Amino acid sequence: MIYIISACLAGFNTRYDGKNSFSEVFEELVRRGKAIPFCPEQAGGLPTPREPSEIIGKDGFEVIEGKARVLTRDGKDVTEQFLKGARETLKLANITGAEAAILKSKSPSCGCKKIYDGSFRGVLKDGLGVTAAYLKSHGIEVIDSDDYLERH
Repeated sequence: MIYIISACLAGFNTRYDGKNSFSEVFEELVRRGKAIPFCPEQAGGLPTPREPSEIIGKDGFEVIEGKARVLTRDGKDVTEQFLKGARETLKLANITGAEAAILKSKSPSCGCKKIYDGSFRGVLKDGLGVTAAYLKSHGIEVIDSDDYLERH
């Protein structure tokens, strides 16, 4: 199986703070040709580093439906960039035949179980990020990076 993987997990400095979330487990998947690193936020046109963003509303499914927005800590609306990044991720999955994605925990794009609550106070809530919700709604399995590490 080929995975799409959040690029930060493989050591690329694509996180909002210009850092990464490197794990040798994920780097090895890329090295063996089992995973393709990709950053939806960069693909959506956001710079690195960038202001932290959170979903204002329930989760990524509501963003896709137009019922919630993604805002930066200083109030800038980056919803369209997050949606574009989600569409580009699905395009990559379709081109490569990836049936699953291993995505960074807690991210407003990639979170698969928990995301930050929109208060910018570090509070988590249940829900999916925009890319995770978009991929799932198009039949791509989404796997939380922390869960993957626990199993491997």
